[in-house]
Amino acid sequence: MSDAYAAILQPFLDHLKFEKRYAQHTIIAYQNDLAQFFAYLTSQFDAPPLEAITAMYIRSWLAEMKEEGLAAKSLNRKISALKSFFKYQLKTGLLATSPMATIVTPKVRKRLPAFVAEVDMETLFAHIEFPDNWKGSTERLVLQLFYSTGMRLSELVHLKASQLDPSLKQLKVVGKGNKERLLPLGPDLLQQLQNYCASRPVKLPGIDNLFTSENGKALQPRMVYTFVKHYLSLVTTLQQKSPHILRHSFATHLMNNGADLNAVKELLGHSSLAATQVYTHNTIDKLKEVFKKAHPKA
Repeated sequence: MSDAYAAILQPFLDHLKFEKRYAQHTIIAYQNDLAQFFAYLTSQFDAPPLEAITAMYIRSWLAEMKEEGLAAKSLNRKISALKSFFKYQLKTGLLATSPMATIVTPKVRKRLPAFVAEVDMETLFAHIEFPDNWKGSTERLVLQLFYSTGMRLSELVHLKASQLDPSLKQLKVVGKGNKERLLPLGPDLLQQLQNYCASRPVKLPGIDNLFTSENGKALQPRMVYTFVKHYLSLVTTLQQKSPHILRHSFATHLMNNGADLNAVKELLGHSSLAATQVYTHNTIDKLKEVFKKAHPKA
């Protein structure tokens, strides 16, 4: 990427970080997509200046990636990065028009989110043995908290002990865009969390994370992902076995048991109701149950 493009890109990334307050992994994704686009312009079109970038250049880049087999969902993410970048250039006055005005976003086939069946979640906590030590206690509690609150992996690993409010039986979570939300806790899970905090074997100065390893250090996302995948593999044959699947399971099970859509939206921390509506699907067992109870010929 040329120095000219780098000089244009950095203020935009700072805007995402300090004004929009995007998560770090989102900023990195935008940076990578835009750097790839600028590298393409440099190699194919001799690095045209910002005001000379047209929709033709953008379509050419997108067409090349599509030919290479990039999925529509990934193309849409790159288009989103470009739209955001050029919108920022309009805002700052570097451009008068955006080349993205005529760029069409490819349609993505909607897939229902995968989720672990309720009976499998019951098996996980009732019959699967966890190590009888700090590591085992941590792993079990992390799994319980994912399933009981629907929080994201990034929210959990940054969760502080001070965000636990026993008097109000709730957790304060800081989600995307530094948005705070309150998550209710059942009495049993609350007691387990309090006992966990009280019995911490090592307390390192400056670390107030709710969950820590045996040596007092904060949990790393990769570590959490690995043990969540391990335990879910013991109870389900789903291809995806991640913390996010537990978030999907939390939302789906709430909806299947009659929860209000707006309440689920608030619990998940979605900014739009449309993002939550994907969970209005029902399991086939639920549909059979409704059919059996309601249809005269069932």
